[in-house]
Amino acid sequence: MNHDDLHYMGMREIGLAIQAGELSSEAVTERQFERIAQLDGRLKSYALLMKDGALAAARQADREIALGQLRGPLHGVPVAVKDLCWTADAPTAFGTTIYRGFQTHEDGTVVKRLREAGAVILGKVQLTEGALTDHHPDIDPPVNPWNPAHWTGVSSSGSGVAPAAGLCYGAIGTDTGGSIRFPSAACGVTGIKPTWGRVSRHGAFELAASLDHLGPMTRSAEDSAAMLGVIAGADDNDPTASQLPVPDYLREMERGVRGLRIGVDTRWNHDDVDAPTRGMMDEVVRVMTELGAEIVEVRAPDAVDVQRNWFNLCGIEAAVVHEKTYPSRKDEYGPALANLIETGRALRGTDYQKILLQRAAYTGRMRALMRQVDALLVPTTPIASPTVAQMHVSGQEYVDIWFAMMRYTAPLDMAGVPTITLPGGFLADAGTPIGFQFVGADFREDLIVRAAHAYQQATDWHRRRPDLAWV
Repeated sequence: MNHDDLHYMGMREIGLAIQAGELSSEAVTERQFERIAQLDGRLKSYALLMKDGALAAARQADREIALGQLRGPLHGVPVAVKDLCWTADAPTAFGTTIYRGFQTHEDGTVVKRLREAGAVILGKVQLTEGALTDHHPDIDPPVNPWNPAHWTGVSSSGSGVAPAAGLCYGAIGTDTGGSIRFPSAACGVTGIKPTWGRVSRHGAFELAASLDHLGPMTRSAEDSAAMLGVIAGADDNDPTASQLPVPDYLREMERGVRGLRIGVDTRWNHDDVDAPTRGMMDEVVRVMTELGAEIVEVRAPDAVDVQRNWFNLCGIEAAVVHEKTYPSRKDEYGPALANLIETGRALRGTDYQKILLQRAAYTGRMRALMRQVDALLVPTTPIASPTVAQMHVSGQEYVDIWFAMMRYTAPLDMAGVPTITLPGGFLADAGTPIGFQFVGADFREDLIVRAAHAYQQATDWHRRRPDLAWV
């Protein structure tokens, strides 16, 4: 087994090897830190490494495994968490300078569950300021391992770069307007935005409480299913976490897609969408049809107004999150997050009520649609793999590009429904991945994982790896 093969093994694959005693967790963890030292000075995916704690956890995993005390599929597997998840043994900066050095005395629930599952936490991966759209001006942003000229997605940029480059076997991301799905598509990994409430938000810094979702980002649907199974479930510390039981996603995903009804709104998927994305979507339909799924033409509810009001709702909720430091420490904020908070502070109570009513109506229409099908197939973005230059604009250009990019993400956060994003092709000229989503009904992550796993069994996009010779 060569060096790169080890780093690019699947989470499930490396876990089984560690748990069978074929590899030691300590050796695998040490290899991960060696690779991070080799590559991450250029890729910038990690905000903070937790080497001593990780190696201690790996040694403990090896001892437990030797005694037959197996904790599950993540036992001994090195992973990373987004640097908005509280960790008792390391600070949490939230992509900001204001919170740099912030230290709690407890792990967030997701971190706690990863540790209880025997996972080895390598460190905290970088994110945009406050988990919004832009990195703080004083923080170096992560770099796309496929092509440094291309966007990494936001805000879970480090959570996309690290598994794509073989710097961890999976990472925790968060999604408020698309921040699991954008970097998954941009970096060629697979990410699940669960149903709102499926995963506890306790111990995770908020961008907007009613829009925030925590979920896994890995190199395959199988690995994301394994990770979701560990972090999902009720939590006494989060009254908004669902009490519904957590399915066995790994078992359910093997059932295939024969007979599943996949909804497609051809108009929504094709209008104002670039040619590479349209071609990818048509090819996904072909593959799913060959696998035995039934393609059903549907009409998705109009999402333009609810998408527009995502910005206002996010601004209101972000203003609440930051009221202790904004505007009192306004000068320490970057422009994107400051502008969002100002938007929220300027809105009236009547504006807020109108947003809530509109959101409820859209959510109801989405639920009605999802009663017709088992999954809905949509792009992740209408623009395939944009460049950094395309995304780093200002003024009206900034408003326009972000409104376009969030067409297939923000409305689904407003509705709180689950999605899985996975790679479905590459741009021929840039060599960068592009992705699509399967959307599910509330708490039917099992169905969208089935669809994604079947697609990945029939294709190899998720098995491709970036050429990192340029690093």
